[in-house]
Amino acid sequence: MVEKVPMTAAGHAKLEAELKHLKHEARPAVIKAIEEARAHGDLSENAEYHAAKEQQAMIEGRIQEIEDKISRAEVIDPADQKGDKVVFAATVTVLDEDDKEATYQIVGVDEVDVANGKISLSSPLGHALIGRKVGDEVEVKTPQGEKYYEISKIEFI
Repeated sequence: MVEKVPMTAAGHAKLEAELKHLKHEARPAVIKAIEEARAHGDLSENAEYHAAKEQQAMIEGRIQEIEDKISRAEVIDPADQKGDKVVFAATVTVLDEDDKEATYQIVGVDEVDVANGKISLSSPLGHALIGRKVGDEVEVKTPQGEKYYEISKIEFI
């Protein structure tokens, strides 16, 4: 069975844009760099050639990874979600132990942007929030120790 990769429409679009860039800009540029390095002669001691080949391998690997994720993508629109529990793509407002408020959207691993309030489904906090309701307290084990949060609002925006 193929495991689906949950992502928002924005995350899907971001992956497609990266794939387009890699295929139409990065790949041709590295092929050109390999050709130029090859023209310098002896490949055994040609640092530019080896660096370009390494770059090509990284680009090809990332292309395969993105194509795989896009092929297994399950695009979820938060506006289509409803209910009283935290689910993927929900925007959740929590209060910490000091009643300091923070708002996060639960997103896929390729969409994480903590500075803009986007946390991964598989992050400790994201994982702890899934399935919970307003008023629930969650305990999150972090490298700095255990932290406690109370869910104050769940939105599907």
